[in-house]
This record gives sequence, C-alpha cells and structure tokens, in this order.
Amino acid sequence: MAQKLQGTVALVTGASSGIGEATAKTLAAQGATVVVVARRKDRLDQLAADITSQGGAAFVIEADITDQVQAQQAIEQTIQKYNRLDIVINNAGVMLLGPAENAPTEEWDRMVSINVNGLLHISHAALPHLLKAAEQSERKVADLINISSVAGRRAGAGSAVYNMTKFGVVAFSEALRQEVTGRGVRVGLIEPGVVQTELSSHVRSEVMEEMGKLFGDITPLESQDIADAIEYVVTRPKHVAINEVLIRPTDQEF
Repeated sequence: MAQKLQGTVALVTGASSGIGEATAKTLAAQGATVVVVARRKDRLDQLAADITSQGGAAFVIEADITDQVQAQQAIEQTIQKYNRLDIVINNAGVMLLGPAENAPTEEWDRMVSINVNGLLHISHAALPHLLKAAEQSERKVADLINISSVAGRRAGAGSAVYNMTKFGVVAFSEALRQEVTGRGVRVGLIEPGVVQTELSSHVRSEVMEEMGKLFGDITPLESQDIADAIEYVVTRPKHVAINEVLIRPTDQEF
C-alpha cells in the first residue's frame, strides 16, 4: 500500500517519549522523514535508530524549545538539511497539577514556558516554511498540529494554570487557522483525555495521590491512540481539514 506521506518532512517536538515518540514512528511508517526534537538526546538517538531499523528516515535535533533561539535553530537545521518542512507536531508539554494556593510558582513558569512559549516559538519559526510547502509541494497542503488537552476545553480545581496554558493553545490554534487556512496550511488541534504517558509522573507526590483518586478507575488511552489520530488528520486530502479532535477514554466522564 502506498505511503501517504512519502517525500514529506515532519518535525515533532517532545519526541523523546509518549505521544511524540509514537507519532514520530507513525509518520515515518507513512513515508515521512521525521525530525525529532527534544532535550534528551539519548532517547532521540534510540528513537531514530528504531525508525531507521524499520526502513524509515529520522534526524535528531537536541533542543530546548522554551529558548526561542534554540527553537529557531531547530527549524533552520531542518530546512538546511532537507530544504522543506511539510508537517509540524507541537507536542512538547508538561502537566504540573495542584491547588493554586501556595503552589510553587516555578511550576507555573515551567508550564507557561513549555506549553505556551515553546509552541509559539516553533510555530512562528516554522510558519513561513509551511506556507511555502503548501504553495510549492506536491501535496499542495501543509499541517501544523497542536496538542492541547481536555483541560483546554474544561477547567477544573487543581489545574488552574495548566488549564490556562491549554485554553491558550486552543485560542491560538483557532485564530491562526483563520489566518492561514486559505493559503493551504491546515491548523489542527488534538485534545487528549487521560493518556498513559510520563506526563503525570512530574507532579508532586501529594498531588499524585489526589490524581490517583480522580483518575484511578479510568482505563487510559495509549500514546499510539493519539498518534493514530494525528496520522488521520495529516493524511487527509488537501480539501479536507480536521480542525479539532477531542479524544477521551471511553470511561472518562469529565
């Protein structure tokens, strides 16, 4: 069966684990050359080796995208190597939950830096190249996919700043979509519910206990479930734009 992304270049942030890792492998299996970006180079190297062993192509970029210069350089390295960029998956993010009262504000700063600023840095640097791909490439379309969350649709106690960052991703994505959709760049938003990833492992121990009470009876999604949705979005014909996908575990009620 023909690979739907043959000849394209896709960049995935936060690719060292979880949804980013699964997405990189999935897009590579569809023929995309995958540029994997994260801070943990050892994991990226292993991911690239895995992709290559399956007949795919991958390029590793170690970068902290909260630093605008490093984010810009990641895009520049991609263009220098491949002279094109067709797909960007803004996946990097962190979820540090807990009550706002007496919260360590460095957690707030970290979430804003990664979930918002990192996404903005990559989007800003990539957009001219995505517009060029939409105009000149064989597909005549390009994709910018932002990973938000159910928390970007529904605010809840104990996740105020995480909610704020993800609501911001939703607003940015929709506004940007209106700006560039007429020029062939599809802006898609993926909003997962509970997923079995490293995301929850970064919260404080006392918060983890409360999360266990809230999420403990839910059978979580797997990273591959989200990667499958991303694959679907970016492989549609150019006249089809999937703007928003909300994905919950079947037994997640909230």
